[in-house]
Amino acid sequence: MDQISQEEKEYLEQYDITKFERPSVAADMAVFTVMGDQRKETARVQENYRKLPEKKLKLLLIKRGSHPYKDRWALPGGFCKKGEEVLDTARRELFEETQVSDAYLQLAGVFGEAGRDPRGWIISHTFLALFDGKKCRLRAGSDAWDARWFDVELKAEKEKEAPEAAFENQRFKESEQKLNVKETVYRLTLINNDGEEPICLQAVIRQKKRFFQFQASTDYQVEREEGFAFDHARIILYALLHLRKQAETDGRIVFDLMPEYFTLTELQNACEIVLGRELLAANFRRKMADYVVETDQMSEGAGHRPAKLFKRNLQSVFME
Repeated sequence: MDQISQEEKEYLEQYDITKFERPSVAADMAVFTVMGDQRKETARVQENYRKLPEKKLKLLLIKRGSHPYKDRWALPGGFCKKGEEVLDTARRELFEETQVSDAYLQLAGVFGEAGRDPRGWIISHTFLALFDGKKCRLRAGSDAWDARWFDVELKAEKEKEAPEAAFENQRFKESEQKLNVKETVYRLTLINNDGEEPICLQAVIRQKKRFFQFQASTDYQVEREEGFAFDHARIILYALLHLRKQAETDGRIVFDLMPEYFTLTELQNACEIVLGRELLAANFRRKMADYVVETDQMSEGAGHRPAKLFKRNLQSVFME
């Protein structure tokens, strides 16, 4: 800390921080990867090794072993220790549960609404975490007894625009200013088929975008959910849309889902999986040309013939 004046020092000595309510601070991670199912991979190799493996966007969830929400599925995470930065909390918790220490981590959102956690006022800093799933070794934490990858499926009903409506804030009503509201209903489904019986989590979430003059705000209302702990259904949707937006505008974020070496087809496939739609190969390769470096290695064990392997161009990815 920089040197402070005697006056400020005396002020700080008399300052009583307990006069204000203080929340608990937590870090949660929306951990995404792109990979295939192990059992299906084995069957594919036995049946037809030439077929490219089918991969899906997957999300890591923890089954809670204690109250609240015992036996429900939650994002991995935990509380900050005294003196610990929130990002360091996220790194620590992620390593404890996956044994991955070099994952891409980016703050996606902060959630601290009243009533979101029955234990009290808890503010969650939710991080988007991405890595190659093959590097992961799952290990449940102290408050959980199961950890699994879930296939992510997201469907959106056609966005509808409501007629101009009075803003809900009274001061805008008094000024008779109007806004536009756009609503989208998302149907989020998470499926795990690793066990004897499939596990299916579902949620219906209404997204409301309010536009007033040049300002915009977005709310997420869970209309129905099954199997999720806390408010994690809406947080998962928020993180997934955040990931898709970045992949749409830039695309470089997808590299953090890839192994060190990959084919251009694998890279495009991963981007399509994240976005939930097909891309034109020529346009995609032109967009990614500066971000990849061709190697002298070739792919093995999949496809009709070996393909050139690439790796990310670190200079182009990180040095802009």
